Amino acid sequence: MSSLMRWDPASEMISLRDMMDRLFEDSFVRPPFRMPIAMPTGYMPVDMVETKDEVVVKATLPGVKPEDVDLTISGNMLTVRGEIKEEMENKGENYIHRERHYGQFSRAIELPGGLQTDKADASFENGVLTLRIPKSDQVKPKSIKIKAKS
Repeated sequence: MSSLMRWDPASEMISLRDMMDRLFEDSFVRPPFRMPIAMPTGYMPVDMVETKDEVVVKATLPGVKPEDVDLTISGNMLTVRGEIKEEMENKGENYIHRERHYGQFSRAIELPGGLQTDKADASFENGVLTLRIPKSDQVKPKSIKIKAKS
């Protein structure tokens, strides 16, 4: 059995008014979206892959020189810090559009346990930082042979 509901035109007007307020607010009050000039902290794409012998961490750092990157491992925490320095050649020019990021960046990533961090090896090629950290023998998978009883 269905029941009838009484129509209240005032409730329809309130929702229409809210929609109109939102329309004007979005159009005139808020500034248009702009890309940030400085790279936000932690804005570094990172891949971490585990193989049977090591953990490989790759970070994309376009426009960064290897000498401007600092890697530290403390416990199970890897921290990548650096800075993208702004080119000062364009002092008298007015930018029409600007999206390239400048400034300091930092990213902390938790590593799995059982790594030999003192034997880590880092390389940098074509804007990609690659860090290889070997696993300790205790955490490497071991194969156990089954002996048949006769």
